[in-house]
Amino acid sequence: MAKRLFDILLSLLLLVLALPIMVMIWVLVRLVDGKPVIYEARRMKAPGKRFTAWKFRTMSNGSGPEVGVSGGDKKHRITRLGRKLRRTRLDELPQLFNVLIGDMSFVGPRPPARRYVRMFPDLYSEVLLCRTGITGLATVMFHSHEEWLLRDCKSAKQTEAVYVRRCIPRKARLDRIYRDNWSVWLDLYLLYLTAGKLLPLPGRRLNRLKSKSKRISAP
Repeated sequence: MAKRLFDILLSLLLLVLALPIMVMIWVLVRLVDGKPVIYEARRMKAPGKRFTAWKFRTMSNGSGPEVGVSGGDKKHRITRLGRKLRRTRLDELPQLFNVLIGDMSFVGPRPPARRYVRMFPDLYSEVLLCRTGITGLATVMFHSHEEWLLRDCKSAKQTEAVYVRRCIPRKARLDRIYRDNWSVWLDLYLLYLTAGKLLPLPGRRLNRLKSKSKRISAP
């Protein structure tokens, strides 16, 4: 209850503050990259329970449905504006509405696509005991390394193989560590670390945490 109350209050506050920025981004994406402005990602919030996660669109429209994660094979589709939005994570601002309605939390495991839940039902039955989040322990400690692993993939098949073999198990391990050690203070600390990637906040502890990420997430 404390976690949900925190999510509601903080999402309402941030929506009030971020609404002018979201309107500006909506206009920019509409003028520069065209429709659709919002990318609707089908994700899982629990085994058997799907929802739609909203983001500002950062990639050019493909010829078919999106399958799998984004690796080097899709980097040519990221628009110039999309790169800036991804770098600052402003593309995820619409997920404040996901938090407000209860599909997501601010902190928790990133919501997986249905295909990966089907591949690893036992693993995700544990991971998805927590409400999925915009950021989390795995996001803070492994996201940069995940991008590094996927950036040189030349095909969707290679990206899928690397993600399934080298990313999913490590992120799940971190997500279970978060689940077993959850507290309001841990959530606040992870939010601080996430903000520290974007704002000039004291970053020594963040840097030390990053340096440990490979050891903790290694198989």
